[in-house]
Amino acid sequence: MEASLPYLVPLFLIPLSLYLFSSLRKKGSDDLKNLPPGSKGWPMVGENMEFALLGPQKFVKDRMSKYSPEVFQTSLLGEKMAIFCGAQGNKFLFTNENKLLTSWWPQSMKKALLFPEFIESDLKEVSALKRSFHHDILKPEALKQYIPVMDELARDHLDNEWKANSVVKVLPTSKKYTFDLACRLFLSVVDPMHIKKLSDPFTLVTNGMFSVPIDLPGTAYNGAIKGGKMVRGELMRIIKERREELRGKHEGEERDLLSKMLLVTDEDGKFLSEMEISNNIIGLLVASFETTSSALTLCFETEQMAIAETKGCDELLTWEDIEKMKYSWNVARESLRLTPPAQGAFRETTTDFTYAGFTIPKGWKTFWTVHSSHKNPKYFPEPEKFDPSRFEGSGPAPYTFVPFGGGPRMCPGKEYARLEVLVFMHNVVRRFKMEKAIPNEKMVFYASPTPVHGLPVHLRPHKN
Repeated sequence: MEASLPYLVPLFLIPLSLYLFSSLRKKGSDDLKNLPPGSKGWPMVGENMEFALLGPQKFVKDRMSKYSPEVFQTSLLGEKMAIFCGAQGNKFLFTNENKLLTSWWPQSMKKALLFPEFIESDLKEVSALKRSFHHDILKPEALKQYIPVMDELARDHLDNEWKANSVVKVLPTSKKYTFDLACRLFLSVVDPMHIKKLSDPFTLVTNGMFSVPIDLPGTAYNGAIKGGKMVRGELMRIIKERREELRGKHEGEERDLLSKMLLVTDEDGKFLSEMEISNNIIGLLVASFETTSSALTLCFETEQMAIAETKGCDELLTWEDIEKMKYSWNVARESLRLTPPAQGAFRETTTDFTYAGFTIPKGWKTFWTVHSSHKNPKYFPEPEKFDPSRFEGSGPAPYTFVPFGGGPRMCPGKEYARLEVLVFMHNVVRRFKMEKAIPNEKMVFYASPTPVHGLPVHLRPHKN
């Protein structure tokens, strides 16, 4: 009997949970009768399984059709959630940041990424946007100096990882390039062994931080927790060593993002703590690693060869070269529209408010989704068709193309991503013609869209 008890308990708890869930739902509906339409799914589980099985795009599309094309409710990650749809939904959330809503990360993500001391803190206190100087160092004027470094590293990467008349998997190799570049530009870490001490555990983090938050040995989430601890430990070692190097030096000694962060002070003249710096760098690594490498898959076209013909063999790219790549950036943007690296972002409501005639209660979580506008024929005719000309002239209507978000929380690394994508595209296109090894390779969704087999391509040299 005792041996069978673990199996009998769930049989008792499931109907009890269903009863409690039903009772609470009825009570809640009596208190607020004007909630958005939708379903909360199963007790405790919510609609997580449906979201995972269908994928973000189909999940949202089906519920927009069934419930409302403007906003619907669901339950994801253990939270009551309102999904805002279309350009108007994007605009509402972007323009009401810090008014009706504030930033929010799932608890599972915070536990994987942040020091335990910061998990219960306001996200603004640990965000990579905490200091305005982050915006300053990621502006085009500041990024110009990075272009030769990006170009040089792209050439080295292709020399080592991409060979003519071979098959290469684009996604894992592009992830290596983007992470190596981030380590060099943000931390001045260039030794492959030191980079590996960050990249290996960081991969565990990104693979598991959005998985089912069960912290048991062997689970993806357990791997994310362990990986996050290793990443933070290595970053703290690097930060402490750099602080010692900079002790007594002046701002003229700055050589990378880490040095700037160690030297900057707030309005009270206080320096950022080592933990704060680590949190901020981790936020930037997540943005630069997962999303940019996902974008570096289908973005290659002809104008790159014309630019290559104007350059000497060892001559590195310049800002002027990047500015000529207008069609290539349209190609990249169309790729970002069809397969956006990020699926949207969360917010938390700070007060009750009304949207589209429905009440969104205080404390609910919200989510804006790229697919409700990117794949909407109202904004993009024939939405499944690849057509870079959509971005010519004035381009898409406001709030319809949102791969980098919008409003005060728009990704500050947007310009960094543009440079990284275009530099990498240029170096690949000038060397190779590519053909997909698996024409109809399926995509799955983890932290970002992921080709099942890593997008293997045949590399062919250009004919002389």
